[in-house]
Amino acid sequence: MKKAPKKYSSHSAFTMLEFVFVIVVVGILAAVIIPNTKTNPLQEAAVQVISHIRYTQHLAMIDDKFDASDANWYQGRWQMLFGTSATHTNGKIAYSIFSDKSTYSGNPDINETAKNPMDSDKLLTGGFAGIIFYADPRVTKEMNIGEKYGITSVTTSNCGGARRIAFDHLGRPIRGDMSNDIAPYISSGTTTSLLTAPCQINLIGQEGNITIAIEPETGYACILNEAGTNCI
Repeated sequence: MKKAPKKYSSHSAFTMLEFVFVIVVVGILAAVIIPNTKTNPLQEAAVQVISHIRYTQHLAMIDDKFDASDANWYQGRWQMLFGTSATHTNGKIAYSIFSDKSTYSGNPDINETAKNPMDSDKLLTGGFAGIIFYADPRVTKEMNIGEKYGITSVTTSNCGGARRIAFDHLGRPIRGDMSNDIAPYISSGTTTSLLTAPCQINLIGQEGNITIAIEPETGYACILNEAGTNCI
C-alpha cells in the first residue's frame, strides 16, 4: 500500500531570529512615533481657552443685557476673567465665565456664573476667590489651567489692563473691566471701549509661553505663531 504524501502547512512558525527582528522594528517605530504624539500642555490649554472665549461670545450674542431702566446695564455683559487665589484656586491660575448682575462688582457670584453646557451640574469656573473653592464638585476642573496644564501666569496686552475679555450683543470684544470703579465701559460720554487692536492673552508655563489673539469687531480668536504675527 502506498503511503499518502505528507502535507506541509503553508504557514511556518517564526524563527527566533525573525521574532527578534520584529521586536527591533517595533522598538524603532515606537521611538519615532511616541515623541511626535506627546501632548503639549500649553497648546491644549490655549485650545481650551479659545473654545471658552467663543462660548462667552456666544452667550453675549444670545443674551443681550440692555435695560433702558438701568444706566449701568452694560456692566452686566458676559465676560471671561482670569484670577488666582491661595485658598480658592489652590494658588493656581483659573478662569471663570459670568455675567455681572445688579451689584456690578466686577467679580462673579455663584448665581452669575455660566453653567457648563457639557454638564449642567457644573459651573464654568476653575475656582474664584471668596466665591467657590476648586474642590467644590460644581467646579469645572479643567478651567483651573494652573492645576490642569501647569500654566503659571497669564498676562494680557491691549485688553484694557485687566485679565478679562467681554463681548457685546453683536459679539464684539470689549476691553477690560466694565465696572465704574476700575475701567468704565463708557468713556468720553459716548465712546465705547470696544477693541481697536487685537487683545492678546499670553499663557505662560514651564515649557514656555503661547499667545492667543482676539480680533476687534469680529472677536475671532486664534493662537499666534512664535513671531506673534499670524494665526496658526
